[in-house]
Amino acid sequence: MENPLLLLPQLSFSASKDKAYYKVMKSEAKEEPHKASKHGAKQKRNRLSLLLQKPEFHEGDHLGKTGNLTKAASVSPEEAVKWGESFDKLLSEKAGLDAFTKFLKTEFSEENIEFWIACEDYKKSKSAHELVPKAKTIFETFIQKDAPKEVNLDFHTKEMTSQSLGQPVRSSFDAAQSAVYRLMEQDSFPRFLRSAAYRGLLQGRAPARGLPRRRS
Repeated sequence: MENPLLLLPQLSFSASKDKAYYKVMKSEAKEEPHKASKHGAKQKRNRLSLLLQKPEFHEGDHLGKTGNLTKAASVSPEEAVKWGESFDKLLSEKAGLDAFTKFLKTEFSEENIEFWIACEDYKKSKSAHELVPKAKTIFETFIQKDAPKEVNLDFHTKEMTSQSLGQPVRSSFDAAQSAVYRLMEQDSFPRFLRSAAYRGLLQGRAPARGLPRRRS
C-alpha cells in the first residue's frame, strides 16, 4: 500500500497551481472593465473632437432669439439713420428690432418688447381655436400679478384686458400692447438713440460687447 504521506507534496503543488491560476484570472477580470472604460472615454473624445470641427457648432443663435446687437454690425449707417426717424421704423425692420431688444436687455426691461412681440404673434393667429391657449400664456407670463415678466400697466388697462379674456378675440391685448408701446417709445427709444451702441452703428463701427446693464 502506498504511503499517504508521499502524496502531500503533490497535493500542495496542485493547490498552489490553482491559487496562482485564480490570481491571474482575477487580475484579467479587473483589467477588462478598465480597458473597456478607457476605450469608451477615447471614443467620446473622438466624437467631441469631430463635433467641435463642424461649422454649425460654432454658429451663434438666430437674431430673433437673442437680439444679438453684434450681428447688427452689418447694418449700414444709412439704415441705422432711418431707425432714428421713428419708433415704428425701428420695429418694422428685423435688424432694428433685434438691436433694440439687445439694448433693452442691458436695462433689464426686455419684457416690454417681448410682450409687444407676443401680442403681434397673437394677432396673427389663423383661427379662434388658437387664441385661447395663446391668450392664457400671454396673460400668465406678462400681465397677471407677480407674472414672471410682468409689464407695467395701469389698473384700468389690466382689468379691461383680464375681462376680455373670458372670450378671447384678436383685439384682446390691443389696449395693453398700446400702453407698453407708448412706454417704450417715450422712455426707452430716446435712450437707445443716445446709446454708444447705436452711435457706433451710425459711424459704421461694431458695437462693443459687455454693455453695462441698468434698470430703467
